[in-house]
Amino acid sequence: MAPRIPKAELPAEMAEALVEQLGSVPEPVEVVFNNPAVATSSLEFSGKVAAWDQVDEGLKTFSHMAVAAQVGCSWCLDINYFAALNQNLDLDKASQVPNWRDSDAFTPLEREVMEYSEAMTNTPPTVTDELSASLLKQLGPAGLVELTVFIGFANLSTRVNTAHGITSQGYSEACQLPLATKPPRTSDAG
Repeated sequence: MAPRIPKAELPAEMAEALVEQLGSVPEPVEVVFNNPAVATSSLEFSGKVAAWDQVDEGLKTFSHMAVAAQVGCSWCLDINYFAALNQNLDLDKASQVPNWRDSDAFTPLEREVMEYSEAMTNTPPTVTDELSASLLKQLGPAGLVELTVFIGFANLSTRVNTAHGITSQGYSEACQLPLATKPPRTSDAG
């Protein structure tokens, strides 16, 4: 599927840096660069989000993948699987994030983080006091604030990419392990 908005040409220096870092220019950057002010602000915020350090990177990667699986953003699953490889996470485990509820590969904390990610992503959100209290106890106030805003950022990026029609770009192919897909939702017969 081609993006719904044409790709814009990036400044050569920026394109070269992205290719050096990731092997190719990410399509979301090319599409959003149709509005350089939005693209620049988005990249700056993304860089700041990546620098936060109160929550384990692996937890945040699984969190973003849980949001991406729920929203249906194959690009975000793809790039976060690539991130999991570069963070030396267990790739078999990472591949199961879309089906985390049916997998016994995850720790109780990882499961709660993915549950929280999905609860924040639901419309309307379904975060419970009990889940928040449990994560507050395990992550502390600074960690829970970071995780919550990180999940909000994951929702922003997954929803923008999905609306723009951006799909997997093949970053996860470097991992040589296919991503699991989230089972289709079943509608409630009422």
